[in-house]
Amino acid sequence: MSQSQELGPISWGGIIATTCLLLFLFQKILWLVVPFLLALVLYYLLAPLAKRMVLAGFSSNFAAAALSGAFLLMLAGWLLLLYPWALANAEGWHTTLMRYMAGGYSLVDKILATFEKKFAFTGAHLSEAVHQKFTSVQDHFAEEYLGAFIITAAAWLPSLLLVPIIAYFLLKEGASFRKFLGAAVPNAYFEKTLYLTHAIDRTARLYLIGLVKLTLIDMALLSAGFWLLGISSPLILGGVGAFVGQIPFVGPLLGCLVALLVTGTDSPGNITLAYGVIGLFAGVRLLDDFAFIPLVIGKSLRIHPLLSVLMLFIGGTIAGVAGLMLVMPMLGVVILLGETLEIILTDPRLRARHAFALTLHKQASERDLRFP
Repeated sequence: MSQSQELGPISWGGIIATTCLLLFLFQKILWLVVPFLLALVLYYLLAPLAKRMVLAGFSSNFAAAALSGAFLLMLAGWLLLLYPWALANAEGWHTTLMRYMAGGYSLVDKILATFEKKFAFTGAHLSEAVHQKFTSVQDHFAEEYLGAFIITAAAWLPSLLLVPIIAYFLLKEGASFRKFLGAAVPNAYFEKTLYLTHAIDRTARLYLIGLVKLTLIDMALLSAGFWLLGISSPLILGGVGAFVGQIPFVGPLLGCLVALLVTGTDSPGNITLAYGVIGLFAGVRLLDDFAFIPLVIGKSLRIHPLLSVLMLFIGGTIAGVAGLMLVMPMLGVVILLGETLEIILTDPRLRARHAFALTLHKQASERDLRFP
């Protein structure tokens, strides 16, 4: 029986309340939370290479500096090349985006017209509402949407540059931090604290690396499906669909919408192909839920499915899309903390060992004060 099954209702209430409070606080400092999570992913990817360099004779400081510095140079070079290229092609991107939106609108309009024709008794006028919304977006896209996107991207750029810097200190100071934490814990609780730090590290590593692997698997499946369906740019569409698909609930829908925009533009009027795209995303989602997530991410998060669904809704309500992404790994870590604290607080032997250690320490400190 796992430890999570032994937690009482009070412990579970504290775990859920703590997770919600952390989500609320993290939403306020999202500019720091996101680069820290990305730095954790980078740290877990680079840690095996750093270990090999240390075994080869290099110091841990050199390994951390070399790996994180190489990533920082690669990121800076990529941004320096991307910036002038993006400025030179911005107008063409706007034209291409409008063309894809028009093609997607045409496809959606035909699907809605077919629906309204078959179900005329409902009196629905969805096509008219969609037409009005599309016209509004098309007329005000540059000033309302494009400008906001550019400002948001510019605001996030300094935060994202923190990723290799944080990863450097994680590679360099990770072991020292664990030793520092262990030294601050009373000896009676040292074993449980050591287990806790190891379990949190293992949970975060399995979840984050598993998420990267799952994204690559989804990218391969979606790209192969787009190629078989004859849709243009299958690798790019597969990458976009796999990346946004890791956002619970809204991610797969957003990725499918992007693919439908491309499908409606490249193959106007081909509703069968659009249904094929929808079927592809539905199939990949089912494979993720029933095969890849249990195998790739496995038991890194030992959370009941009902609690997972409830916490996803709570996370989305508290912190929006960021809450959907953060709630599950955060809940897994808080559960580990709750399990360990309950073991410590309810174990009479640990409390007795700690009390006896305090008594011995008090006797040792008073020994030199006694007169013969």
